[in-house]
Amino acid sequence: MAVISRKIPAPDMVQISRALISVSDKTGLIDFVKGLTRFGVEIVSTGGTRKAIEDAGVAVTDVSQVTGFPEIMDGRVKTLHPLVHGGLLAVRGDDEHQKAMHEHGIRPFDLVVVNLYPFEEVRRAGGDYPSTVENIDIGGPAMVRASAKNHAYVSILTDPSDYAMTLEAMDENAGSLSYRFRQRLAAKAFARTAAYDAAISGWFADALGIEHPAWRSFGGRLEQVMRYGENPHQSAAFYVSGDGRPGVASARQTQGKQLSYNNINDTDAAFELVAEFDPATPAVAIIKHANPCGAAIGATLAEAYRKALACDPVSAFGGIVAMNRTLDAEAAEEIVKVFTEVIIAPDADDKAVAIVAAKKNLRLLLAGAMPDPRASGLTVKSVAGGLLVQTRDSGSVDQLDLKVVTKRQPTQAEMADLRFAFQVAKHVKSNAIVYVRDGATVGIGAGQMSRVDSSRIAARKALDATEAAGLATPTTHGSVVASDAFFPFADGLLAAVEAGATAVIQPGGSMNDQAVIDAADEAGIAMVFTGMRHFRH
Repeated sequence: MAVISRKIPAPDMVQISRALISVSDKTGLIDFVKGLTRFGVEIVSTGGTRKAIEDAGVAVTDVSQVTGFPEIMDGRVKTLHPLVHGGLLAVRGDDEHQKAMHEHGIRPFDLVVVNLYPFEEVRRAGGDYPSTVENIDIGGPAMVRASAKNHAYVSILTDPSDYAMTLEAMDENAGSLSYRFRQRLAAKAFARTAAYDAAISGWFADALGIEHPAWRSFGGRLEQVMRYGENPHQSAAFYVSGDGRPGVASARQTQGKQLSYNNINDTDAAFELVAEFDPATPAVAIIKHANPCGAAIGATLAEAYRKALACDPVSAFGGIVAMNRTLDAEAAEEIVKVFTEVIIAPDADDKAVAIVAAKKNLRLLLAGAMPDPRASGLTVKSVAGGLLVQTRDSGSVDQLDLKVVTKRQPTQAEMADLRFAFQVAKHVKSNAIVYVRDGATVGIGAGQMSRVDSSRIAARKALDATEAAGLATPTTHGSVVASDAFFPFADGLLAAVEAGATAVIQPGGSMNDQAVIDAADEAGIAMVFTGMRHFRH
């Protein structure tokens, strides 16, 4: 037996004789309550929960009959009472506790079933300040935490998905629940209230404009346990935060096997990239290991896909394909010609769904909408002993005051490609170099320790794609190039010029800016400064 307070052993089995039930989400409630009645469990309940149970023909006692005090203040005060919390917190083997229970007429509860006011849903739906505050549950978390603390005697259920296994456990143990079972329920209960409070504190920080609160919490609900993480020796799981941003977490998977850790990571990267582009212009991105191996816009999704694929057809094998508008049959036909792990789109028409369905292992995710690339939000990265938290990179080239710093002005076509290239570079791991021609990437250099290496790798990959396409002239000839951060020296710029680029877009801000500008002027190319960096690590 485990030892609890004052060295009193916790019983292995506790017979479930009396239950307190107060739920916001009534999913599965009636079937569960009817299951409890098979064991002769006395039911005590509150408000709307009591009415639902009563309407189902199950005997139930209103909590006000237990406390001798009515619900008041619009239901804000109903379970915050010693006759309730004494029944939750009493240590049953403790003489002093037993004496207090006897003196004050307190009866114990063996099972508590509580789920909380839908604060997260109200916040996600954009509720106003008063309605959001009103959905902060007080009595519910108090009962949950009290029951979970006293799990030596009390079983606490916070999730309707656990109703069936609880009844099964009671069936196996003649109406009792084991200490191990109670422990696991308590652990889940504390995790639930922690996530709930994290959502509330996060909302307050947003609502009050507190950029860096003294304490920062994040919570999530388990969505999926994975076979492994980035590598087979790592365990992994996927938790959803419920922040309402459309993407892989909110998407409906229409077919295909379960997503892996790397699938989810890459799919998120792909969808966030194509979200940069107005759905009025079809855009497609192909992602491999969180970096784009091709991105393009076109008159149709099929055209955009073909242009994106041409950038690096070798790396595209086994990649992730994302688009910024409804997947149609023409695009689906093109995509399934190449082995692809995942397709993600805001939606898909019936013909496209049928085409993809022929590829049994290909996952199709429909997110329902596109994320707003300019929306605020937070990103979180763990480090040893802490968390790095920052606002999302919501900067957009469309909002920047672009400054031409060279003698030659970019042409209208070059400027369009420069904007596109800088949007893509924002989503390439640093150091990032992106060559673009005619609305499509033709060479991408990612994640190198020096910018000149990224320039050379991007050019080399463009030559490989040129050869694969059987073209006589490298695709970087007549292209433009984007850099996610400034060129500290002219060498990276000159590598791009050597590859055939005619215009460059970069943040600027280096001590050597003038030397880089002079090199661009000497080469006769145009260069634009954005004033905004897009490091991505």
